[in-house]
Amino acid sequence: MLLKRLGLAAIFSLAIVGCTTAPNTLAVNTTQKLIQYERNKSDLAVKTLTLASGDKMVYAENANLKGEPLLLIHGFGGNKDNFTRIADELGDYHLIVPDLLGFGESSKPMDADYRSEAQATRLHELLQAKGLASNIHVGGNSMGGAISVAYAAKYPKDVKSLWLVDTAGFWSAGIPKSLAGATLDNNPLLIKSKEDFYKMYDFVMYKPPYLPKSVKAVFAQERINNKELDAKILEQIVTDNVEERAKIIAEYKIPTLVVWGDKDKVIKPETVTVIKDIIPQAQVIMMEDVGHVPMIEALDETAEDYKAFREELE
Repeated sequence: MLLKRLGLAAIFSLAIVGCTTAPNTLAVNTTQKLIQYERNKSDLAVKTLTLASGDKMVYAENANLKGEPLLLIHGFGGNKDNFTRIADELGDYHLIVPDLLGFGESSKPMDADYRSEAQATRLHELLQAKGLASNIHVGGNSMGGAISVAYAAKYPKDVKSLWLVDTAGFWSAGIPKSLAGATLDNNPLLIKSKEDFYKMYDFVMYKPPYLPKSVKAVFAQERINNKELDAKILEQIVTDNVEERAKIIAEYKIPTLVVWGDKDKVIKPETVTVIKDIIPQAQVIMMEDVGHVPMIEALDETAEDYKAFREELE
């Protein structure tokens, strides 16, 4: 779920891969080149920090050090490149886009705490190391939204605004019919085969952008390799309710933009009502014919809405 659309250069590169669906060496190398092409286009460099725990946190950062810092947090099963394409539209800000512990290129300890507050604490350590912890805007999608809430609740005086995109953690809204009866053994978000990934790709997005199966197969293999840890993380986050912590955001009147796809099948769109009740100052944008990841499905509109929100703050 990394690319919204393929440019001419990307299509040309993919032509050499052909129609294979196996994640062979050529497909892996081509996919990596595509990702790097998109990072370069968005002026993102990949860096690494060793946390006090000894774990490695990998993150992307753009070169606009004079812009106000914006921390972007991906969702479950994602990684920093979920924001790579929209980063090109958000270049006026100083972007810090990490791979959360357990995902992407960051460390993947099996016995770690992956709930929102623990992840928020790690992100605060990253920002402290960069000298950015005292003046930060925070945005997150899905699980990343729940972590954003936990971060703002834990460090409310340091957070200038929140951007919550189809956010998890407000579980009193209930679960959608599409996930009724889902278990750790039978869940569309857990990937055990390439076919599972193909179905998941269509499940989380209402109008999924085109990706060749050769590229999907590479992404699928990454998820398959991580399936045991993914199950442990999902088990932790589905019971991690952030609603009480969100009351701190209301107390400190932290400006908040809530964005939701009205065709989200992962987390109920009705969740926006719960969030608005808890965080009265929140602005809510419901995006028509968009699923769970607006920053990929509706890149331009999502970016414009966020920039308009930031302009209002100024």
